[in-house]
This record gives sequence, structure tokens and C-alpha cells, in this order.
Amino acid sequence: MAGRIRDADIAVVRDRARIEDVIGEYVQLRPAGGGNLRGLCPFHDEKTPSFNVKPSTGVYYCFGCQAGGDVIGFVRSIDGLTFPEAVERLARRAGVTLTYEGGGTTSRSVTSQRQRLLDAHRAAAQFYVEKLHTPAARAGWDFLTARGFDAEVAAHFGVGYAPSGWDELSRHLLARRYTAEELVLAGLAKQGGRGGLIDRFRHRLLWPIRDLSGEVVGFGGRRLADDDEKAGPKYLNTPETPLFKKANLLYGADLARREIAKRYQVVVVEGYTDVMACHVAGVATAVAACGTAFGSEHVAVVRRLLMDSDAQRGEVIFTFDGDAAGQKAAMRAFEHEERFVTQTYVAVEPSGLDPCDLRLVHGDAAVRELVASRVPLLEFALRGVLARHDLNSTEGRLAALDAAAPLVNRLKDRGLWHRYAVNLDRWLGFLDEGFVLRRVAEHPSAPAPPLHPPGPGPPPPPRPPPRPRPRPPPPRGPRPPPPPGGPARRARPPRPPG
Repeated sequence: MAGRIRDADIAVVRDRARIEDVIGEYVQLRPAGGGNLRGLCPFHDEKTPSFNVKPSTGVYYCFGCQAGGDVIGFVRSIDGLTFPEAVERLARRAGVTLTYEGGGTTSRSVTSQRQRLLDAHRAAAQFYVEKLHTPAARAGWDFLTARGFDAEVAAHFGVGYAPSGWDELSRHLLARRYTAEELVLAGLAKQGGRGGLIDRFRHRLLWPIRDLSGEVVGFGGRRLADDDEKAGPKYLNTPETPLFKKANLLYGADLARREIAKRYQVVVVEGYTDVMACHVAGVATAVAACGTAFGSEHVAVVRRLLMDSDAQRGEVIFTFDGDAAGQKAAMRAFEHEERFVTQTYVAVEPSGLDPCDLRLVHGDAAVRELVASRVPLLEFALRGVLARHDLNSTEGRLAALDAAAPLVNRLKDRGLWHRYAVNLDRWLGFLDEGFVLRRVAEHPSAPAPPLHPPGPGPPPPPRPPPRPRPRPPPPRGPRPPPPPGGPARRARPPRPPG
């Protein structure tokens, strides 16, 4: 085993691994004055950026959760590494050769487990790319060309082919001194019934899945033998591993991150080929979840890429198929809408084509037009709710109004609340804004903002009720006699004219 890393080498790593570049691979940073940078903290959920980076001193600090440290500490925290593992990773990134006390350098020392798994994935990705250019990969090329992708596009996305043999990748990596335990831990192979290794991916087209720093951490595979159900599911992804956490990964984010920062836009699509089609068509901000639904962890990744805050508004556009599954996916996305500060939209092609098929049938311009024709996510969700009711009857319209009211009542912006309530009146055909406003506001399942006509500034606060005047204490002693003619009567107020 290698000894302790020399302090002098650690200092060189800190100096050469610029903290703004390393953190910038995970967080969208903006100038904050005085040479400092600011972004949304990757260690806790926040609406307003409080995560600060100071390149002049090489440190970061979050005023929200008090996380802080240098570039090595950041890599340790963000990727769950030990101190030596973080130093080794940054040394490779910066091209620094480490020397260990007691002998040895990084070129012949025992590296960390994480780095070994990363190296194995890098070797596997290269192996798959090489296999794509063999006669056995003909079915893979048929799949790509049928969807309008050529060799240049395939190379840009690192698309590869997993051969049909049981253990071709395993034997390839074992020959390069990776152990069977490492291949199983990495999710590249699994243990066979007779003790040998079986490649996880066989006769599949493969897309490498990278983290934001560009490291391959897993693969997504598409079955090429469509008529052979014994070959496994149509789509197969790397299982959960020390590297591959699908809830935190977005396919294409490593390629899209710079365009996202430039355009303040993220387009969320459903599949790997949809990402490819969007990028080729000029929508280079497209990303996709990896074998799972878009969830809360993905929201955090998108917000960091956008620097989604009160001060910097962007847009998140979801594209879904026009079928029932796409409608369901849109409603799931709506559940996370409140976590965004930026505006959220939905883009659905009327005939139900996904971006890949849309590009194939109508060309690149149609993909760009699809994204440009987006509608607000709330409007899409509301129209989906209304479509489930019979709007030709009063009872059906009233039921649709009651079903849509909770969605409108989730809006915190009072102007938007009023606008969408008015839109409901028009979409339902009541032609009675007052009735719809009251019905939405009185709905018991969600709090509603106060009813007031839209106008400049917030509505005036309600007046407090008048305080009752204290009654004077009764006089002591005997009561005075009543005036002549009986007790005095209280004068009536004059009756208003008319």
C-alpha cells in the first residue's frame, strides 16, 4: 500500500486545481463583486443563492448551511470521498504526479476504489465505441440511421455497442487487471451461476451516462433484438452503484451545461435519442432522466445549472409524449413545480411525436418550433384536469371547476392566481368571473389568496374591527328621579330620503 501523500504535493494540487473551475462543474456560478462568485448551494435546498466562492483565496462558504472549505474539501463533500481519494482525483485532473511518503507515485500506487471504478467505466466506454465499428454492430447502425443519426453524431455522444457474447467486456477488463469484484461493484458485470462473470449489457446499443464533470458513471442500453423478450427489457440501465445514482443524474447535462448557462434554459425530454435529436436540431439545452421519473433530486440539479433564484429568472421546459403516459408524466412534473423559482413550461407535439420522431418526420426546425411553442405547466395541468369532465353540462363544468381549484390555489403570486381563475371562467364557459373567483377562493382543500381586482401594488390590509368603548361605571348613591313624563326615549336616526 502507498504511504501518506507528501504535503508539498497536496499544496501543488490546491494551487493547480482552480476552485472556481472545479466547483463550476457542479454549480452555475455568477459574479458577485470583488472577484467573488455566487451560486445555489449544492449541499442544501435554497431559493436565493448564498453559496460563495472566492478564487483569490481558494475557499468556498455557504451562508445558508455554513458549509465551507477549500477545493479538496469540496470534492470530498460533493462526491463522498476520503481525503486521499479527493487529492488523487484532483491530481489527475490537474496533471500532478503525487509522491507518497515511504515510496511510490500515483503511477504505480494503489488508487482509490472510486477511481478504479471510474477508470473501468472509461475503459468500458472505449470498448463499446470500438465494437460499434465492427460487423456485429450492424443492427445498432440500423437503429441509429433509421432515426437520422450518422457516425459524427454517434461519436459526439459516445454511443457504443455491447456485443452479444456472454463475457466479452468482462474478459477485456480482466485482462487489464480489473478484478471480478470491481466489475460487479461497478455494475458492468454480474456473477454467473457457475461462478464466472456475465456482462450486464449484451447485444445492445449503449449510451454512456456522465456526471457533470464528464466522468462516465454508467450506461443506458437499448435492446436490439426486438423480437426476443428473453434478451431482457427494451431499455436497461446500470444499477445503483457507488458511482451511479440515477436520481441525481441527467443524461446530456455534461454536454448541455454551458448552453444552459448561456440561455438560462433547460429542456427536459424523456429519452436518450430525444436528447440527441434536440442537440442536433439546435436545442442544445436538452437533458433526460436516466431510467427513472424526473424527481426532486433532478430539480436540485437543474436549479444549480440554471442558478434558479429570485434574481436570475430562467425557464424549464418539459416535453412529453401526447399519449396518456405523457399526460401522467406531466402531472408528476407539476408536483415539483413549486420548487422552482423560474417559470416552468410544457411542450407537447399535437400529433404525439417525441422530439426524435418529430425531427425525423418534419426536420430540425420542427424541434425548435416545438420548444418555442411551449405553454405554462400550470395551464397544461389545468387543461388536463378539465379534459376529464363533461363540459357540455352545468354539473360537469362545476365538477371540473372544483377539481381545478386546488391547482390554482397553489399559486403564491396573487396576480397569477387571479389571472388563472379568470381563465378558468373562460375555459369552462361560465361567463361569471365573480362566481368562479368565489368558488375557487372558497375551496377547502387549499388556501387561496384574498379576492381583489388586479392592480398596482398589493391590496390594502383589512381594517381591524373597532374597539368597543368602555362603559362608564354606574354612579354611586341613589339614582336620580326620572324626568317628568316618564323615562327618556332614545332618538331615532333620521330616515334616509327616498
